[in-house]
Amino acid sequence: MDFQYKIPTVAVLGPALLVFALVALVRHRRDAPGWRGGPLLLRSVTALYATAVASLTFFPLWIYGGAYRNEAEWIGQIQPVPLLLADITMVPNVIMFLPLGFLLPLLRPRITRGRTVLTCALISLGIEVTQLLQYIAFANGRAVDINDLIANTLGGLLGYAVLRAAQRAATTRAALERVSSPAHTVG
Repeated sequence: MDFQYKIPTVAVLGPALLVFALVALVRHRRDAPGWRGGPLLLRSVTALYATAVASLTFFPLWIYGGAYRNEAEWIGQIQPVPLLLADITMVPNVIMFLPLGFLLPLLRPRITRGRTVLTCALISLGIEVTQLLQYIAFANGRAVDINDLIANTLGGLLGYAVLRAAQRAATTRAALERVSSPAHTVG
C-alpha cells in the first residue's frame, strides 16, 4: 500500500504547550517556588524556545509507505566526518543554540560553562539521534550531520558567553536575577 501522511507541527507541539501551560497554572496557584513572576516568565520563554527548536528539527513529520518510501540505506544519512562539508549552513545551527546557552545558566544559576556546553552537546546529539530514528522509522529524509552537533554546541558556548558578558553590567545583572531567582518573585 502506497501512502504519504503528514503529522503537522501543531498536532504535537500544540498539546505539549497546553500541558506546560496547565502545569504552570497549577504550580502558580499552589505557590510552588519558581512559578511566579520572573521565574515563571523564564520557564515560559524556555518552553516556547524548546517548542521552536522541536518545530525546526522534527516537524512536520512525514511518514511514507510503499512506493513513496525512501529506499536509501539509513547509514547513508549520516555525515560522520567533521567539517568535511562545513559551509554557511552551519550558521543557523549556531544561532539556534545561542538561546539555550543563555537560558541554561538562568534556569540553573550554579551551572558551569563546561556543564552548559556539555548539556548543549547532549541535547544536540539527542536531536540528531531522533532525526536518524525518524528516518529509519518513517523514511522522512532527515540527515544526521556531525557538523550540526559542532555548530549547536558552539552556539551554546556563545550563548553562555553572551549571558556572562551581559551580567557584567549592574542593571542587566539585576534584571536577569529578577527572572532567574525564586527570591525575586512578584506575588
